[in-house]
Amino acid sequence: MQTKSNTIIANSGVKFGTSGARGLVEQFTPNVCAAFTLAFITAMQHTFAFNRISIAIDRRPSSPNMAAACIAAAKHLGLEIDYFGVIPTPALAYQSMQAKQPAIMITGSHIPFDRNGIKFYRPDGEITKADETLIITTQAEVPEQLDLTLPAASQQAENQYIARYQNLVAPNLLQGKRVGIYQHSSAGRDLYTKLFTQLGADVIPLGRSEEFVPIDTEAVRQEDIEQGKIWAKQHKLDFLFSTDGDGDRPLIADETGQWLRGDLVGLLTARYLKIDALAIPISCNTAIEASGAFQKTTRTQIGSPYVIEGMQQLTPTYQRIAGFEANGGFLLGSDIELDGQTLTALPTRDALLPIIALMAASIEPQHPLSHLLADLPQRYTASNRIQNFATEKSQQLIQAWSQNPKEASEQLGLQNKTIIQQNQIDGLRWTFDDQTIVHLRPSGNAPELRCYTEAGTQQQAETLLKQTLALLEKLAN
Repeated sequence: MQTKSNTIIANSGVKFGTSGARGLVEQFTPNVCAAFTLAFITAMQHTFAFNRISIAIDRRPSSPNMAAACIAAAKHLGLEIDYFGVIPTPALAYQSMQAKQPAIMITGSHIPFDRNGIKFYRPDGEITKADETLIITTQAEVPEQLDLTLPAASQQAENQYIARYQNLVAPNLLQGKRVGIYQHSSAGRDLYTKLFTQLGADVIPLGRSEEFVPIDTEAVRQEDIEQGKIWAKQHKLDFLFSTDGDGDRPLIADETGQWLRGDLVGLLTARYLKIDALAIPISCNTAIEASGAFQKTTRTQIGSPYVIEGMQQLTPTYQRIAGFEANGGFLLGSDIELDGQTLTALPTRDALLPIIALMAASIEPQHPLSHLLADLPQRYTASNRIQNFATEKSQQLIQAWSQNPKEASEQLGLQNKTIIQQNQIDGLRWTFDDQTIVHLRPSGNAPELRCYTEAGTQQQAETLLKQTLALLEKLAN
C-alpha cells in the first residue's frame, strides 16, 4: 500500500533547520528518505525540466543507506541517477548547477553522528524557505518496496570542483609551503590533499579518523585548539586546514596553529576578492563594517537561505556580491574576475574558496598568515553552545527576556551593564554601553542553545561567554 509523502514527513519527527532537514538517524527510515525525495522532485518539476538528479554523501555511518533510499525513490519516478559517493557538499552543489539538475546531499554537517540530514539543491542553487514548505506539503505517492542498492560512484563532481580552484591561481602557488590537513572524517579530506599537492605544497595529513568526528567550526573543541598548536610547531606548518563533516565550513589555522574565527576568515576572503557588497548573519563580528572594506553590508537571520536572499536583494545595485556565515562558510553571489580568470557564482557555503583566498593573500606579499589579521579592527568574538537544551525552553526564555531585558540581565549576571540596543533578527542580541555584545539563539537543527559574545579583547569575549554560559547551564538544569 502506498502512502502520501506529506503524511510520512509529518509523522517522522524530522524538521527543516537552517541547513536542510535534520533529525535522529532512526527517524530517517527508508520510507522517510523516499518521502522527502519524491516530494522534492515533484516540487522541482513544477518549475524545472530535468531527467537526472545528483546525489552524494558524507562519511556518517548512516549516510549510505539513506542515499540508497533516495536513489530508489528517484528511480521510481523514472529519473537517471548521478551518484558521486563521498564528496563535500559544495562540490555536489557546483556540479548540480553546472549540469542544471537538482541534487540531494546526505549530511548532518557538524552535528553528532547519531543524527543526520538531507540538503536539497535546485538546478539553480539551494532551495528556499518557500521550497521547504512546498516539500513538506506535497502529496507524492511513496511505494512500499524500495531497492536499497547503491550504484558505483562517479569522480566527475570531485574533478570538476578541484579544477574550479586549480585554475583560479598560479599552478605553483604553494611551492615550498607546508600545509597540514586535519582530515578527521571530513568528506573532502582526500580531495584537499590532491588539490594542495597539485598546487605544489608539501601536504601533511593529520588526525585521520574512520569514526565520525563532529567538528563544529563555531565551537572548536579544546583538544583541537591545543592540537592545532602542537601540529603547527611539530611540522613547521605554513597553513593548517580542516572543515566540518561535509566540507562547507572551513577551519583554518595560521603558522602558529591558532584557529581563525570563521567570520574573520570571511572578511579576509571577501577583501581579497574585492567584493563590493556583503550579506552576512547577525551573529558575525562587527569588525566587518568597521573595516570599511565594503560598499554595503546587509545583516540577515542565521542560515544560508537568508544569506542567499540577502545577496539576491543586493544584485540589482552591486556587481561583486558575496556572503558568509560566522562558521566561515563562504557564498559567492556573483561571477567575479580575478587575475584574468572568471570565478563563477556558487551561492552555497564553501570551505575551499576561503583557504585558497587566504593562502594567495598571504603568499603574494610574502607575509605569514597571522599578519593578515594585524590591520583588522580589534573586535573579538567567542561562541559556544549548551547541548541538550530543549528548543522550546530556549524560545520561551528568549521571548520572556526580550520583553523584560532588565530582569534578563540580572539573571545572566549582566546587571552592571546597560543595554543600548536590542536586536531580534534571530534570537536575542544585546549591545551594551561598554560595546560588548551577548547574543543568544536556539539552534535551528539540534536541541542546543548557542551563545555568541563580542568585546574589545579576546579575553573579555571569552570571559563574558564563560560567565553567561555558566548561568545558562543553571537554568537548563
